[in-house]
Amino acid sequence: MQQTTTEKIRNKQINIGEVNTLKIERDTDFGYYLTAEDYNEVLLPNVYIMEAEMPMGSLLDVFVYTDSEDRPVATTKMPYAKLGEYGYFTVVDYKSYGAFVNWGLPKDLFVPLSQQKEYFTIGKKYMLRVCLDEQTGRLYGTQKIGKYFNRDMKGLHQNKVLDAIVLAQTPLGYKVIADNQYEGMLFSNEIFENIKVGDRKKVYIKAVRKDFKLDLSLQPIGKQAKIGEAEGTIVNLLKEAGGELPFTYKSDTEEIKKVFGLSKKNFKRTLTELIDSKRIALLETSIKLI
Repeated sequence: MQQTTTEKIRNKQINIGEVNTLKIERDTDFGYYLTAEDYNEVLLPNVYIMEAEMPMGSLLDVFVYTDSEDRPVATTKMPYAKLGEYGYFTVVDYKSYGAFVNWGLPKDLFVPLSQQKEYFTIGKKYMLRVCLDEQTGRLYGTQKIGKYFNRDMKGLHQNKVLDAIVLAQTPLGYKVIADNQYEGMLFSNEIFENIKVGDRKKVYIKAVRKDFKLDLSLQPIGKQAKIGEAEGTIVNLLKEAGGELPFTYKSDTEEIKKVFGLSKKNFKRTLTELIDSKRIALLETSIKLI
């Protein structure tokens, strides 16, 4: 899309594995060459060019990685995860020296054998971190992510909202990576929705632990906790009933209290929360899990 110089700030240099804001400098038979402030340039191949929306001299947001010949190349497509981020990637090829996973770009992401904790299987998904080999400038994926977790807990506090990706299921619940840097846990008895490895969730800090890990929740802590408990009650009873119950906003107050242990006011408010978050559907004479 067309961007003006007043809307964006051009990158001082081109950064592999990141979104770069670069100037459309010149047109060639192969595509546009884009430049940073230091005048280093990278090719945006013709396949990504929309001339009407990309006038010469304008600024453009592109992702930069390396092609099959290890040359920097730009694309307007975005990968499933950028440098320093985590993704749940499917293996599409396997060689004696490593695996290749689909990360949303034409060139698959390479995972060296040395960066695998197990032999990868084609068609199976693995949680990986996108890293950069400083010597070659190549991006690669690693399954060995423990060393990347941040142990500096400054600025973290209860109810702070973080973005998380679900890493693995354990007997206690689900391990997650929060804000691409913290190791955390969502406990099974506090989860009132279906989640799986690879899901991305908004989470709330419940507690900052002395072992540099976080106890997390899918619901706010404190004043909002009762709402979360009510949601859990309704969702769990729906699951036990096979996914549907004959209740609506108009249901009898005593019946609501008898089945859910909630006042009608609390029930209606919680129902609205669940419907708005698309966790349940309201039918003519019942509510149903989505």
